[in-house]
Amino acid sequence: MILDKIIELALLEDLSLGDITSDTIFTPENRAKAAIRAKEDLVLCGMDVAKTVFHAVDPDVIFTPLKKDGDNVKKGEVVLELTGSTLSILKAERTALNFMQRMSGIATASREYAAIGKKYGVMIVDTRKTQPGLRRLDKYAVRTGGARNHRISLADSVMIKDNHIAAAGSITAAVKKIKDVIGHTPKVEVETTTLDEVKEALNAGADIIMLDNMTPEQIAVCKKEIAGRAVIEVSGGVNKTNLEAYCAVRPDVISMGALTHSVPAKDLSLKIVQYIS
Repeated sequence: MILDKIIELALLEDLSLGDITSDTIFTPENRAKAAIRAKEDLVLCGMDVAKTVFHAVDPDVIFTPLKKDGDNVKKGEVVLELTGSTLSILKAERTALNFMQRMSGIATASREYAAIGKKYGVMIVDTRKTQPGLRRLDKYAVRTGGARNHRISLADSVMIKDNHIAAAGSITAAVKKIKDVIGHTPKVEVETTTLDEVKEALNAGADIIMLDNMTPEQIAVCKKEIAGRAVIEVSGGVNKTNLEAYCAVRPDVISMGALTHSVPAKDLSLKIVQYIS
């Protein structure tokens, strides 16, 4: 399973040579109770991942969730409690928090951006600009927040981008090659940067036209040209500060690398709340 491999590698980074501090202070018989608490308002994500981390270190750690993925959590609220070996809790702490903090950051941003899109009837989706090795977790966090996923891998859909066009010679040549080989069933998306390219993509039979790095004003002109003949996706340069201006033009979809490539992690912390033995 992909998640197991991701967690195995993450724990290997921290524990391949042991934990010199915890192993010196505590014995396997020492037990404690701990709590993970939100240190800021957030949309929670990564609970099952955290559970898998703690149980990979020690299956006997008791994991008690108090919140679930997708919940709006206020600063100061406890999201889960742990009871078990003090050594196990401390050894799994940072890895579990790293996953939860990143995933909660993505989910929080996704909820905020999706809400803006919903006001205008625009679908907000992610891109493949994810943390290497963590794409499925990043994209799960996007869905948890209420936004949607674009391609998970290169095999998911046809997207003819600038380098495909440059190497093929033209939009028309690239689309023709795709349709000649894979037939009429898959939808074909073409990236465009000018009105002339939009016209060429339409004439070539594109089903989805990406308007890349255009201003809202340029998008409005292209939208009038497309006139419902293809799905309009806007991408490139869209962020928190200008998202509403792009949504106001009402494309069908806005894809945002900002959902995953540079979103700040949310702050959660683990504290030992009771020494048992």
